[in-house]
Amino acid sequence: MPIAKLKIEKRLRRHKKVRSRVSGTAAVPRLAAFRSNKYTYGALIDDTTGKTILSASSLKMKAANKVAAARETGKVIATQALAKKISKAVFDRGGYIYTGRVKALADGAREGGLKL
Repeated sequence: MPIAKLKIEKRLRRHKKVRSRVSGTAAVPRLAAFRSNKYTYGALIDDTTGKTILSASSLKMKAANKVAAARETGKVIATQALAKKISKAVFDRGGYIYTGRVKALADGAREGGLKL
């Protein structure tokens, strides 16, 4: 099996483990993190109804590097959440290790005023 496919399968296995423990509601949604090779994405999800409340990405952000763009994405998510009167969320790291862009996304959301 190719290495790239194996890495994806291992991440998805870890993600299932995280998802078995983390669930979001309308009052306390789940902040799901996803990172591609270029960009970082975040979404607030209500798992009881299966709907995405809001989302943001680093697609159009002008930042010095990917980590800084992820932090800005977290801040954008936090400001949008506060506008919708959501002040608390649970963080879903998506099977990724909690370093780099994933940590920056969570830190940016905390800096923006969201409690994780």
